[in-house]
Amino acid sequence: MYHFERPIVMLDFETTGLSPAMGDRITEVAALRIEGGQVTERYVSLVNCGVRIPAFITGLTGITQEMVDTAPPASRVVPELLDFIGGDTLSAHNASFDEKFLLAEAERLQRSCGHAGLVCSLKLSRRVFPGMASYKLGQLSRQLGIAFRGSAHRAEADAEVAADVLIHIGRHIASSYGLEAVAPELLVSLNRLAAAKVPGWLDKYAADRRALRAA
Repeated sequence: MYHFERPIVMLDFETTGLSPAMGDRITEVAALRIEGGQVTERYVSLVNCGVRIPAFITGLTGITQEMVDTAPPASRVVPELLDFIGGDTLSAHNASFDEKFLLAEAERLQRSCGHAGLVCSLKLSRRVFPGMASYKLGQLSRQLGIAFRGSAHRAEADAEVAADVLIHIGRHIASSYGLEAVAPELLVSLNRLAAAKVPGWLDKYAADRRALRAA
């Protein structure tokens, strides 16, 4: 049975919009720690950032103004989240979106982010499974035979499915290239490659690993 060599934290935010630079804030967070080949810990919370929830966001997510008004404040949730992530590698589906909100919320509280690296499960899926009809989380998961176990566009359900996608990718890489374990930094490196270069790169990586084991 393959496993990740070190933990990876899958993160998902629900937000009031697309850009923290334009004043958008987080309304819900889910962070799931993947150890080996399964989720072992989770941090999930609604967030009161003291902002109004646009009606279209409520329509999309089901998160209402009342829900965030009675939720813990960002000044409590964000430090708890940063402590939960610690120095582990961070992952998200469309990771640049979630990381920019994490960095912005941390900066508001004059906190720094300590995650070791960033893995985008969307980019990774494009490289490892080229030719899929769609890489949006809901459609990609269906194509991979992974079912949602909650409501889409809620943080925990989305993070859960994204974690399953990442585990599926890890299992596929390990079985295809004869790896006993998948290092988080391997996934970070794959994110940076053009899709056409991935098979050759993984062939060489696996050969190097076998040579090290044989030495």
